Amino acid sequence: MQVTETVATGLKRELSVVIPKGDLGQRFSSRLGQVKDTIQLKGFRKGKVPESHIKKLYGRSIMAEVLQEALDESSRKALTDRNERPAFQPKIDLTEDKNEIEKVMSGQSDLSYKMSFEILPPIELTDFASIALEREMADIDDAEIDKGIKELAERSTTFETDAAHAAAEGDQVTIDFVGRIDGVEFPGGKADDMPVVLGRGGFIPGFEDGLKGAKAGDKLDINATFPDTYAEKTLAGKTASFETTVKSVGKSKLPEINEDFAKNLGVDNLAALREVLGAQVKSQYEQLSRMKLKRQLLDELDKRHIFELPQALVDNEFEGIWNQVTEGLKRAEKTFESEGKTEESAREEYRKIAERRVRLGLVIGEVGDKNKIQVTQEELRRSLMEQARRFPGQEKMVYEFYEKNPNALTELRAPIFEDKVVDFILAAAKPTEKKVSREELMKAAAEDDAV
Repeated sequence: MQVTETVATGLKRELSVVIPKGDLGQRFSSRLGQVKDTIQLKGFRKGKVPESHIKKLYGRSIMAEVLQEALDESSRKALTDRNERPAFQPKIDLTEDKNEIEKVMSGQSDLSYKMSFEILPPIELTDFASIALEREMADIDDAEIDKGIKELAERSTTFETDAAHAAAEGDQVTIDFVGRIDGVEFPGGKADDMPVVLGRGGFIPGFEDGLKGAKAGDKLDINATFPDTYAEKTLAGKTASFETTVKSVGKSKLPEINEDFAKNLGVDNLAALREVLGAQVKSQYEQLSRMKLKRQLLDELDKRHIFELPQALVDNEFEGIWNQVTEGLKRAEKTFESEGKTEESAREEYRKIAERRVRLGLVIGEVGDKNKIQVTQEELRRSLMEQARRFPGQEKMVYEFYEKNPNALTELRAPIFEDKVVDFILAAAKPTEKKVSREELMKAAAEDDAV
């Protein structure tokens, strides 16, 4: 095999590879010998079919297998011998000359092809100890726990039917209704025995207000307008009239917050309930704190590492982002113009996001490689179990899916690897702690936490 480098510009590489026809002939003979003993044809005993007859019947298909095998092996060897690290699957270009292809197939010519690819760029990692980071921390106060207990009590609200009671905020009204626009019923605008808790905003604006003060047996005509942003575009912005019958009114009754309330929730007493809620709030704060800290770190890594990016990786990442964005606009029946931007400016914006993701992905990969950071089978198993738990009753199907789809398993491994690399860098950076209010910490919920 002869390999010649024909392009070496930036990250772009092109190799010319030639496999001599003699090598192909040896491969063909070897393959022919392998299949000879397995072929059984009418008029011949198994393994006794003459090679000339096998060549006549199957020579072309055997040669096609030989050529594919030669392409695969030679392309891998060319990269290995040169110690190349392709950023993406190399592109193989064979001649389109039918006469030349026929000569190769018949063993009269060498197999030659070009292999083009981009290599991963050399990355000089920053000194992680020099990265200044702040880990925001918020204290858990009694008011937050009190609020959590109150929300639990509200979710445990019961409703006592009272025929004489006029519906008020927090009460449950059970109704039958038929909705019409311009006197015509519309799909989805009719229901029987529908429970509505006033104040929870489960219906379009104005509908719940029309039920306030109603009693069991009342017949009402309620006018309400669908929001302009309503998901069903045929109804958005239109006013509907709902012919409504009140079946019953349930007066809300909040449970008393005491020891019995705590026991009904599965804990020993009210103090234990406060501990459970405190632990939940603490976990939430820690997640938000890490989210903001990780974002700080990624911003710093992006800023400190400037190198040429493989365009194939950027293009692939951009296409994924762009398809997601355009599909989202299509589902929402929106355009870039309705969002206050042009397609050109949007492409530029998402191109930069793609470049950032590729750059950070390469940096994280480099840190992991140089420091031998790996995802263990136990870590992968735990992640797979968490994934399966999201689909109660279908755990076996989830496991089988990941067993049969290596790419899906790779996607499961990626975030674990990323978090381990982030933890490694944070250990070197030694972030300082900064006390903030709960409100300041909660701002993290609106930020992206992704490479």
